[in-house]
Parts: sequence; structure tokens; C-alpha cells
Amino acid sequence: MAVYNIVETGDDVLREIAREVPKITSNIVKLLINMRDTMYANKGVGLAAPQVGVSKRIIVVDAGDGLIELINPVICEASGEETDTEGCLSVPEWMGDVSRPAKVVVKGLDRNGRELEINAAGFLARVLQHEIDHLEGILFTDKAINVRRIK
Repeated sequence: MAVYNIVETGDDVLREIAREVPKITSNIVKLLINMRDTMYANKGVGLAAPQVGVSKRIIVVDAGDGLIELINPVICEASGEETDTEGCLSVPEWMGDVSRPAKVVVKGLDRNGRELEINAAGFLARVLQHEIDHLEGILFTDKAINVRRIK
């Protein structure tokens, strides 16, 4: 449908706590579709609504096993720890090493209002946590060590 511009570091929306979605409307579904298209067009593995300038608790993720859309996602459980390199579409040309829980359980709603529970480990767990951080106004650079320019 549409590919949005990605909001970059310095835009206030990236530092806001995103608002919960009270009701799933056709506009929310359209936003999900456009976020998906934007993520794929930018070769990303995840995208949060604040990254396209919309302060809503919505994320889309594809860590290699297909698209996941989550509305009002919450991390319910977390365990273990892994450190790996992360980057971000909103922080272009920078990478850093971030420690995160190795496994998470995330709950949220799909576009039809059905509750989803995702038990994630490894890369998927990392991507989900990264995107949910965006909903709290947190960037990976807030947690990273060894932040470095990649271009």
C-alpha cells in the first residue's frame, strides 16, 4: 500500500511512551499493512509505530520465520541473557552490543483482536524486545556498549 518515511534519532516521537490502542479499527489495520511494507522496503526485521511517527503501541516483526503483527504487546516473562550486535532503522549507520534476555514470552493482539502469546528465543526474542523498547521511548543505543559507526 504505502511506504512511510522512517523517523530518525532526534525526533521527539522516538522518546515518547506510545499510547495503547483501545480499539482495532480499519485505520489500525491499514497502519499495520503500511508498517509491514515499510519494514520490508527498508530491509528491516522489525518496526514499531513510533518509527513511522505514530505514537501507538504497535509493532511488526519478521525475524525470518514470517510476519508477526502485535498490537499492545507486553513482555510477560524473560529469562537468560545474551549479548549481540544490534542496529536500527531509526539510528542509521550505527551499531552496538546489547545484552538482553535470551528468552521471552510476549502477549499482544493480532489485527482481529485475538490474543497472541509468543514464546521466543534467540534472534526473535531480541527483535521483539528491541521493538517493544521503542514503545517505551527507548533506543538500542541507550542500552548498548561498543557503539560504532558502520558506514
